[in-house]
Amino acid sequence: MLTFTQGSPEAFTELFARYQRPIDGFFRRRIADPARAEELTQETFLALLHAAKRYEPRALFRTYLYAIALKILRAHRRKAIFRAAFFGRSETTPDPTRQDATETGLWVRRAVAQLEATDREILLLREFEQLSYAEIADLLQLPINTVRSRLFRARIALRELLNPSSSAAAAPDPAQATSPGGNPQMMAEKGQRA
Repeated sequence: MLTFTQGSPEAFTELFARYQRPIDGFFRRRIADPARAEELTQETFLALLHAAKRYEPRALFRTYLYAIALKILRAHRRKAIFRAAFFGRSETTPDPTRQDATETGLWVRRAVAQLEATDREILLLREFEQLSYAEIADLLQLPINTVRSRLFRARIALRELLNPSSSAAAAPDPAQATSPGGNPQMMAEKGQRA
């Protein structure tokens, strides 16, 4: 990026070649419409071009680029909410046939969508974008230990959502959960032992 800010157009070509697919994947995992995800990817690199003069290497370039992408994603979501409220409909209806062809993929997407927004974002940045804890902390402006604890919490919640039988096995059946005094057969057994 520093080479690009010094006037080398080849440096931008290299940055685009290196980061276009990861940024496109970032948007595709968060937006149902692939064409809109591609537009937001292009918007991200356009914003990078416009901000090149102001670039200061305080963090890794990758963190800087994902911060731009995250700001563009948030702006897109705000506009979608406004349009939905103003026009009375949502423009981003998910298309389950496009999102993932496999049943397992749909199941995982639905489970991830049920996570709390910040936990979901941290999980996606760590697992799909392969950002470090420090990069996620810089990007979301959170303390690194908060990132670690929220990632742990998100993984536990995701595990419970994907494996409902484990949480059901831990919880007793409410139909059988009666007090010993309420079950006459238990009382008779207790009386025979005494």
